[in-house]
Amino acid sequence: MSETRVIDVTKIEPRLKHPTIFDSFDALGEGEAILIHNDHDPKPLYYQLIAERGNTFTWNYEKSGPMIWEVEIRKNAARQGVETVGEIAAKDLRKAEVFKKLGIDFCCGGKKTLEEVCTEKGLDVLKVKEDIEKSTQGSSAAPVHDFNAWNLTFLTDYITNVHHSYVKQNIPILLDLSQKVADHHGKTNTELNGIRDKVDEMASELKVHLKKEENILFPYIKQLENSKLTGSPFQGGFGSVQQPIAVMENDHDVVGDLADEIRILSGNYTLPENACNSYALLYKKLEEFENDLHMHIHLENNILFPKAVEMEKVG
Repeated sequence: MSETRVIDVTKIEPRLKHPTIFDSFDALGEGEAILIHNDHDPKPLYYQLIAERGNTFTWNYEKSGPMIWEVEIRKNAARQGVETVGEIAAKDLRKAEVFKKLGIDFCCGGKKTLEEVCTEKGLDVLKVKEDIEKSTQGSSAAPVHDFNAWNLTFLTDYITNVHHSYVKQNIPILLDLSQKVADHHGKTNTELNGIRDKVDEMASELKVHLKKEENILFPYIKQLENSKLTGSPFQGGFGSVQQPIAVMENDHDVVGDLADEIRILSGNYTLPENACNSYALLYKKLEEFENDLHMHIHLENNILFPKAVEMEKVG
């Protein structure tokens, strides 16, 4: 294995930065890595790599600011068709329930294989596979919806009418409750102030995110599908659907991280002895909101977006 090459992005002409990194990545052998040195978080590069090279690399921060960021980008060994946890969940939501119980992120983190996730979390992969198989046995009940069978127009309408509507209805409730409970209990239960702030951040992120999906990406996907079905020419406003999808996935990561932080601050929504009814209602609503958010992101990251990318590739 060759020595890791360090690329100091601060010394490269702006227009050549990403081409230089991509050329260096493409030249790597399996298991080899490059180290990116930069003066700001290069996370946009991550989404461009995902969009253009797929899930072919690992991304590990060696340094995370405030002045210097260094990221190791390592090329994965060929997986030869091994499914990701997102793909497993997309085929049968009963298996997604197993992931949820084990704390396996199948929405924002859905591009990893089961083996990779189990290694990261210290789980016995064989035991997890056994639990997954058991989840579909002993019952003839199938998942309520076969999302994979839906056309993209129907799926975008479903996401808008079910999950976007849920967010719009419940965000005002969470904002009001988190403020009220923090006002009454924040001095003795200081984590509530952090929860209130995270809810505020999440509300702001989702407000803009939903507009971008409803006004830009979803209409684009619908037009793309219609052009494929009718054989009519399609003139999109982007070079590729992968570009707005990368932005949406970035948004998902931000909101998903905020939801994770709220869960941690609340101790997995564990109520203290001094909790009043409003306190209990806040935690109940937060947990419900997180569950809906996981399904919302799963439908987009693991089903809608990959299908849109594949549809665009088909001539």
